[in-house]
Amino acid sequence: MEIASTPLTGKRRPGRKFLLLAGLAVMSLSAGQMSLAIFTDQETVPATFSTGSIILDDVKIDALTLTTSAMMPGDTVTDDVVVENDGSSQLRYAVSATTTNPDTKDLRSQLTLTVKGLDVDGITCGSFDGTSILAATVLGATTTILGSPTQGAQAGDRNLAAAANETLCFRVSLPSGTGNAYQSATAVTTFTFDAEQTSSNP
Repeated sequence: MEIASTPLTGKRRPGRKFLLLAGLAVMSLSAGQMSLAIFTDQETVPATFSTGSIILDDVKIDALTLTTSAMMPGDTVTDDVVVENDGSSQLRYAVSATTTNPDTKDLRSQLTLTVKGLDVDGITCGSFDGTSILAATVLGATTTILGSPTQGAQAGDRNLAAAANETLCFRVSLPSGTGNAYQSATAVTTFTFDAEQTSSNP
């Protein structure tokens, strides 16, 4: 009896190709799972940011009292003001004034302002013999007393560390030569204290 043989044609059976692809897929999946099994570590560090403050003690500045009535030629009025830094950072400050004449008599053109540091005893302004900060200056519409409110360090600006303070002595005078035209006259002056940070503000 003869047995028929199937000739080789050089083509692979489809079943073998499928098995080969399935095997490769399993190997890739296994390799991917193995790559996830690694040792790791992570550290975190917190950072908190807060701002400082620039604060002039308004109560102490408001205590400056130069208001007076019935001034006569030759009279002066003197008072001290404590400039205090209640903020958390160093500041620099400047002082200026504006003066108006509510009537038409122009009293401001007669009044002079002088500013000094504490008396040589370092305690009061009574003797008014401290270091000169502003020589006698006629009060104009605007008066620069010390420094400048312009941003940055300016000539005459004064620095105050946090929690520090200093005392300035103010004196307003009506010269003895003031004439009759200024009787019953009024002038109103507003003093302005401007402060700014010194850090990162050359």
